[in-house]
Amino acid sequence: MQRLKLILTIILISTVNAWSQTLIKGKVSDNKGESIPGANVYVKDSFDGTSTKSDGSFSFETTETGDKILIVSFIGYKTLEQAIKIDGKVIDLNLIIKEAINKLDGVTITAGAFEASDVKKITVLKPLDIVTTASAAGDIMGAINTLPGTATVGESGRLFVRGGEGYETKVFIDGLEVRNAFGATAPNVPTRGRFSPFLFKGTTFSTGGYSSEYGQALSSALVLNSNDIAEKTQGDISVMSVGGDLAYTKRWDKTSISGKIQYTDLRPYQDLISQNFDWESAPVGKVGEFVFRQKVKNNGLLKVYANVDLSNFTIRQPNIDRGGLKDTISIDNKYFYVNANYKDILNKKWSVRGGLSTTYNKEDIGFNTDQIDETERGVHGKLAFNWDANEKISVNMGTEVFHKRFDREFEVTNAQDAFNFEDNTMATFVESDYFASNKLILRTGLRFEHSSLLNQAWVSPRIAMSYKVSEAGQFSLAYGKFLQAPQNEFALVNNNLAPERATHYILNYQYFKDSRVFRVETYLKDYDNLVKYQDLNDFNPLNFNNNGFGKAKGVDVFWRDGKTFKETDYWVSYSYVDSERDYQDFNSVATPSFLSKHNFSFVLKHFVEPLRVQFGATYNYASARGFHNPNRDGFQNDQTPAYHDISLGAAILLKQNIIIYVSSSNVLGRDNVFGYQYAAQPDNTGFYDRQPIRQAAKRFIFLGLFITLTKDGQENQLDNL
Repeated sequence: MQRLKLILTIILISTVNAWSQTLIKGKVSDNKGESIPGANVYVKDSFDGTSTKSDGSFSFETTETGDKILIVSFIGYKTLEQAIKIDGKVIDLNLIIKEAINKLDGVTITAGAFEASDVKKITVLKPLDIVTTASAAGDIMGAINTLPGTATVGESGRLFVRGGEGYETKVFIDGLEVRNAFGATAPNVPTRGRFSPFLFKGTTFSTGGYSSEYGQALSSALVLNSNDIAEKTQGDISVMSVGGDLAYTKRWDKTSISGKIQYTDLRPYQDLISQNFDWESAPVGKVGEFVFRQKVKNNGLLKVYANVDLSNFTIRQPNIDRGGLKDTISIDNKYFYVNANYKDILNKKWSVRGGLSTTYNKEDIGFNTDQIDETERGVHGKLAFNWDANEKISVNMGTEVFHKRFDREFEVTNAQDAFNFEDNTMATFVESDYFASNKLILRTGLRFEHSSLLNQAWVSPRIAMSYKVSEAGQFSLAYGKFLQAPQNEFALVNNNLAPERATHYILNYQYFKDSRVFRVETYLKDYDNLVKYQDLNDFNPLNFNNNGFGKAKGVDVFWRDGKTFKETDYWVSYSYVDSERDYQDFNSVATPSFLSKHNFSFVLKHFVEPLRVQFGATYNYASARGFHNPNRDGFQNDQTPAYHDISLGAAILLKQNIIIYVSSSNVLGRDNVFGYQYAAQPDNTGFYDRQPIRQAAKRFIFLGLFITLTKDGQENQLDNL
């Protein structure tokens, strides 16, 4: 009897449990109706649940009762919490989950911009690449000239981007303007950028369509992001064929201070290497740098950077109008730049950054017996906020003030004169990124600027979007209006000249996977309000106006591969540009003299581990450039020879902390000609004499010894880039 009671009790309990089980079933899909397989579906605070099948369906039973929460979770989607009532009846649900926005791994805006940073998802050019590119000789601008969109203008050394003049590219350090970013130079003598790549952790080079945060640049913005707090205490000694430098960095827990002094003297080098230029006194330069970094509380970071650059040289250049007699040109340049900026995270939604930069540049220019002194002073202040309104909307907004004063004093035979102008420009900008999904992002921006010199204001709209077509590939579009105040020499003559303008249209495709990058980009640029005048030596303000215009269109292609060949990295760049203008002293629409339609670069780097040597090679090509030959009919009616340059370099790790670097440009010794200077008047036969514009020497050979001093002796300068 007892056994019978026990059996009946077990049966009764099993029956009650069976009756208390509730079936929950349904299907999980996204907002496009696509089934989601493998999603987790379960009752909150219980062990009851399952995973969806290949068609998104699910089914499970639960003993829970009453009001409960059903959870649906899947990687890449927002977790769904659905209220349900469990009362023994079958629950049948059709559940829709929404894609979660991942701002780190999702689509990014790439139209017109090359990201070059160790912390960015897509890396195109790192600081290490700049130092070891054979043709660059450690110059940031020289390395960037191997990227598509740039043109080789060997007599300048500046960045000429997509049919634009060298002045149309502006440089920013940590978001603040750098005026006079290139060293002082004489006509047809190439210059270099003033700043060492060792200072920067990353570079953003925009060939158009850049953020509304940056203004006063018609063609390009080069944004340099400086290093944060130094990793360790160390000293660096560099001995080079053209000078040397000493640097020391001290690191504390939340602070680092760095200092550097550099001396450059080309006189001994040029005594050894034959030069095409006639230097009375070769360039001599003295540079001092100071860098301070301080962490503030948890998220704040204060950076202060100061640069003092003193240089001078004297060169004799043949004057075609003086029967071959030479003009003596001397330049004494004093340059000072300070940049102080601060950034902090205020809370989960707000961050702030701001700073102040100031530039002082004075050039004392001697031309035979005449003297011209030019002084430019610039100040840039900025305050900006980033607001993550929600997971789909991020806003960048701020205000900034630019101050510029330019003075020019003449002391010519029996006469003295002085000219100057001053301008205060106020700007505000707002830019919003809308993350529609992990595949689509839309950026809209507006920039407002007001000039005190002209008492006028301008609004510049900018729009960009990107769509991710695969895990590795995406398309981008960009449109924007950009303006830039007239150059100093024009504004000095006529203070009422309006800013020059350019409108950019860009279509881009980019593919990035397994250390391989492919980019192709096409663009159109419309220029208007370009400065025109009757004659270069005419200083009548009535002859200067904004009636100039022009167009530039083209295609840029870039391929980089660091995967296919062991210990080998290479990239290939090609640019085609078709551009015509009617500006300055042009008498008709024509292609400017600085423009070559085809530009090609191939950069190769290979590390030989047994020898502990990295070899590098660069080939640069630029097609013929047009120029005006007064001995022929028409305008811009002749062409230079094409430009070719093969450069080689090698970095030898002599010891772990000692590097020898050697490089040579134009190893084949090609005589590249960049154009011609013609006599102002013809000879007795009606023929205009000319002289070629050549490079400074057939080759530039560089040799450097770099020593790094640390406690363990295991660091070198390349490792710290």
